Amino acid sequence: MGSSRPVAGGTSRAARPLPVGRYRLRRLLIGSAVAALLVALAGLGLFTVRWASGPTCQARAGGSTFAFTPEQTGHAATITAEAIRRGLPARAATIALATALQESGLRNLDYGDRDSVGLFQQRPSQGWGSVPQIMDPTYAAGAFYDALVKVDDYESRPITEVAQEVQRSAFPTAYADHEGEGRVLASTLTGHSPAGLGCRLGRAAAADPAQVSAVLGAQLGVSATASRGALTVHTSSATRAWQVASWAVAQAERYGIVAVDVADKRWERAAAGASLVWQDTQESADGTTVTLHLAP
Repeated sequence: MGSSRPVAGGTSRAARPLPVGRYRLRRLLIGSAVAALLVALAGLGLFTVRWASGPTCQARAGGSTFAFTPEQTGHAATITAEAIRRGLPARAATIALATALQESGLRNLDYGDRDSVGLFQQRPSQGWGSVPQIMDPTYAAGAFYDALVKVDDYESRPITEVAQEVQRSAFPTAYADHEGEGRVLASTLTGHSPAGLGCRLGRAAAADPAQVSAVLGAQLGVSATASRGALTVHTSSATRAWQVASWAVAQAERYGIVAVDVADKRWERAAAGASLVWQDTQESADGTTVTLHLAP
């Protein structure tokens, strides 16, 4: 009996040549797919180069590491500082940071859905404040915390539930996607993960000691003494000192900070990877005193 399967070299129905039009269409589709893949790979390559050599920050805590732009860490420091200033727990900062990551990517956007603006995409028409107010990161964070503390059991409930009660988002489950990043940022910036935040930065612009001192006082409620291109801050505890030190690294790009000393650790601004981690100084320095070195 003969076999119903095609003989090698035969032309069964499945193996017959495609009509010329369909053949060209298939080639076009395959070519388009390949081109899209190459574009994606090129984008990935540019992304990798950016994080490998450009300005970037890394936050490390609890065995997890996340990369952020200097702009993002600067805004994260402001958001966390407002929680610290109000005496709120690190959990509050975690929720706020996860929310801002989802809403704006930790960028102070002057646009958004309908009339939404700012780090948290708050809407003036919904009573969050005027556009100029919401575009002030400290004001926006404060408005978020005002609403957060009114949520029952916000310290123990899932972040996505709490954030949704504050934001009333059309995508209520999306906040959970950023919980890990928010937790690591909050841990480092509240001083619970010492030496957990480092930034690789280029050359600093000249700093204004009076401005840096004023912002430190406004955001963290600490006083700084200026001397020979540096600011010295005396704090009440090692945790408090690391709050100031981590804030300084996160804000180094904006305020021209070139080095930070606390305890026996130093962060020093550089364009190399070594600046992503704190270095041992082999000095038995006071663990409650922080020194910020400023660009001349």
